[in-house]
Amino acid sequence: MVCSALGKKITMSCFTNFAITFAPLSVTEVYQLADNASNGAIVVMSGTVRNQTEGKPVKYLEYQAYEPMAINIFQQIKDDIIKKWQDTNTIIIHHRIGKLSIGEISVLVAVGCPHRGEAFSACQYAIDTLKHNAPIWKKEHFEDGASSWVSIGMCEQLTNN
Repeated sequence: MVCSALGKKITMSCFTNFAITFAPLSVTEVYQLADNASNGAIVVMSGTVRNQTEGKPVKYLEYQAYEPMAINIFQQIKDDIIKKWQDTNTIIIHHRIGKLSIGEISVLVAVGCPHRGEAFSACQYAIDTLKHNAPIWKKEHFEDGASSWVSIGMCEQLTNN
């Protein structure tokens, strides 16, 4: 972020925190990380494990990730956000891996900006881009014993074309 004070160019940085973890995710922790006195808005998106997919009862989910590449994608998301929403102060992206039960949080994205419109837009951009580009996969385990992998990363784009 670049601003000017008394004719001098000052570069300000955006605080970021990225994580891929087996540990449960905390909305409170992510909100606290995103909090900044310069923010007029913090938008938090929480993705949770639902109990069904297209009417078929889900027992639990299993997430796997290629962590180094996923973190690089999170960094690219941050870079894109800073280019488009230059006043962004904070970007937090945490994704869970491993076995998750119904109701558990699988992903948290928080974006802090001076104004709500840019915070909403940047947060939506972050989660949508993460889902399409990050090498993170989930396997749905159904009540009837069946299971199936759901592609989240680039494979999702191929199946939709």
